This record gives sequence, structure tokens and C-alpha cells, in this order.
Amino acid sequence: MITATSNPRVKQVVLWQTKARERKEAGIFLVEGFKMFEEAPAEWIQEVYVSTDALDKVKENQNYIDIKEKLDQVGYEEVSAEVLRKMSDTQTPQGILCVVKRPSYKIEELIAVENPMLVVLENLQDPGNVGTIVRTGEGAGVTGVILSEGSVDIYNPKTIRATMGSIYRVPIVYAEDLIKVTEEMRLQGIKSYAAHLSGEKYYDHFDFQKGCAFLIGNEGNGLTQGLAEAADEYLKIPMEGQVESLNAAIATSLLMYEAHRQRQMGE
Repeated sequence: MITATSNPRVKQVVLWQTKARERKEAGIFLVEGFKMFEEAPAEWIQEVYVSTDALDKVKENQNYIDIKEKLDQVGYEEVSAEVLRKMSDTQTPQGILCVVKRPSYKIEELIAVENPMLVVLENLQDPGNVGTIVRTGEGAGVTGVILSEGSVDIYNPKTIRATMGSIYRVPIVYAEDLIKVTEEMRLQGIKSYAAHLSGEKYYDHFDFQKGCAFLIGNEGNGLTQGLAEAADEYLKIPMEGQVESLNAAIATSLLMYEAHRQRQMGE
């Protein structure tokens, strides 16, 4: 049982919580909470830390029997409540923290999927937006998310929390050159649609039943000119009142679910 916050393993986890570069070099990300632990693929889990109070709850409550079995399967380290608070990124930790191996995907794999629905995010900076897009994307049937290297770290603890477990199931890749990615998608028959103020047709006037990709730009500045020009089509979202644009996650959700609706209707 670890009771000292000066323990080297505790210090390492704290470093991973705060330094994206350290997480990337180690090839890991951190998740907290019983739901995130329960949904994590067992083969991805590298370390598990459970507070004494949380461990007692798991052992005494029949509702946690599956979690207890998984803890026994993957192994865990018991820590004091103080130590877990030190390691945690949240103000009120749930009592369990896991070090998880990052999955590895390639852009070629994402665009080779049959009839893909992709989301391409350029320079998004808000962890909550990106996490929400990933979670909503899973619900809408998105087959992959591609981010520019200037976007927020998908493995930021806040982003991870916003995905609510979808981080385990939605393939995500960072790309050096999104313009090149759109060209590669076009060669595979994937049409790219830019959410853009210059769009003349509403998003529900397009056919998304075949391979498609939605290009979404920075929260404040939108798409860069180069990526916007690389898109096959511009589309817009109806706006009433004095609203000029929607939150990036909400706009993306509308587009993904329109594609989902069309594909369901087409079956």
C-alpha cells in the first residue's frame, strides 16, 4: 500500500497528469473513475491505483462485483485517500485511477474503411469540445477522427473525461498535413464537406450516404483558407436571430447525425 505522496510512482503519475509530452513519450494516458476503468480494454491497462475507501466499497457492494473481478484480473495497487487525491486531476476523485496504453491507428486505415464517416478537426483548442465530438461521433457511427497537430491533446485528462469512454472505441489520428489528407481521401472516393460561412446550401441538402468527411475549424477562426479550399463542398447550418455560428461540438454533432439519419433511411 502506498501512503507517501513522495513515492516515485506517485510522482510519475502526477507528472503524466500535467505534461502532455511526458504522456506521449510514455505512450500512455490516464483515466479516472469506475466507469472508465470498467470500459477500458483489459489489455490496454498498465497500472491501476485504488484508494482504501474505494476498495472497501468494491469489496462490500454486490453492484461492484464485475469491477472487483476485473481488478483481480489486471492487478492493482492500493493507495491512501491522500495519495489518490495527489495523483488525481479532479477535485473529488472517485477513488480509482488507471494508466492506459495508447492505441495506435494510421490514417491509411481510417480512410480504407468501407463507406467511412470521418471527422477532421483543425486546430480545435477546447478539450471539452473535442471530447464531446468523439463521444457524439461514436453515437452517430463515425468511423474515425483526424486532428491537426495544432489541436488540443486528445489525451488531455479533461478531453478523456468528456469522451466518457468513447476514447477506447473511436479511432483517432493526428496528421501533419490535413490538406494532403483530404487529397488522399478524395482518391479513395471520400468526399469532404467544410462547415463554412461561404456555404450556399444547408447541410441537409447533401448526400452523406457514401464515404464522407466533415471538416471543422478552430472555435474562433474557423478553417484555415488552405484547408477550406481543399474541401469538395461547402455547407452551412441554418441560423435565426443574430447568431452567427454554433459551438464547434454542436455544429459537428448536427452534421454527424444528419449523415447517420440518411444512412439509416437508406438501409
